Amino acid sequence: MFKDRLLENKVILITGGATGLGRAMALRFGELGACIGIMSRKEENLKIAHEEFKSKGIKSSYAVGDVRKPDEIKAAVDKIEKELGKINVLINNAAGNFISPTEKLSPNAVDSILGIVLHGTMYCTIEMGKRWIDRKIKGTVLNIVTTYAFSGSGYVVPSAAAKAGVLAVTRSLAAEWGKYGIRHVAIAPGAFPTEGAWSRLAPTPDLSDKMKEKIPAGRFGTPEELANLASFLISDQASFINGEAVVIDGGEFVASSGQFNFLSSVTDEQWNDLRKITGGKKS
Repeated sequence: MFKDRLLENKVILITGGATGLGRAMALRFGELGACIGIMSRKEENLKIAHEEFKSKGIKSSYAVGDVRKPDEIKAAVDKIEKELGKINVLINNAAGNFISPTEKLSPNAVDSILGIVLHGTMYCTIEMGKRWIDRKIKGTVLNIVTTYAFSGSGYVVPSAAAKAGVLAVTRSLAAEWGKYGIRHVAIAPGAFPTEGAWSRLAPTPDLSDKMKEKIPAGRFGTPEELANLASFLISDQASFINGEAVVIDGGEFVASSGQFNFLSSVTDEQWNDLRKITGGKKS
């Protein structure tokens, strides 16, 4: 569905880009002609991803860095720009999350998630924003949020708070930095199983099955589907989209929020009985 070399003029920095959905996006962007810079805390994962990109003919660079530390972000950006050229797209993908009753969380657990998701996104965005504004060049920021950034969710409260903050950042900077030609967009994924995330969020088959039952499409999303959406949103084809968060979840969010959506479990026989009670006719 995409034209060849759609992203050939893009130099993209992806935080958390060595594994999971970040790696899937990096591969897709590279296939579409972009140069890829990845950043995370684990050099071993970065090296593996970098070698994979090279084997596929994707020009790439990597830098070890913690998004909670502004000095490391600056050093990582400097390294990647020296090797690939000026970055013009930032993907804030690095995240941390796990399920827990909120009253059992330690301050360190809360700080860890808020630090990676909210502070890390802010630090990376400000670092790139300063450079783009100083250079008078256009840039695009794509933030990865979640559907419970809109609604909230129990048992992942630090993540919900952080992602809601990131959504606010997306919309706020779309308004503030639009005059500089800097776009901010977001993707709100539903359930996309990856090895790292699923081991913390759905560690048993029973939990995984319960999550799937909530999705009208009857399945989980695939990394390729998310990567294709991301490719469109950062491309010049989406240049008038600014401040928007696109949900990709197989209908889970709308199914969970509609007051009467639970009626999908009602059988034809039960509907006939209900019509008798409510004065309707049997079909």
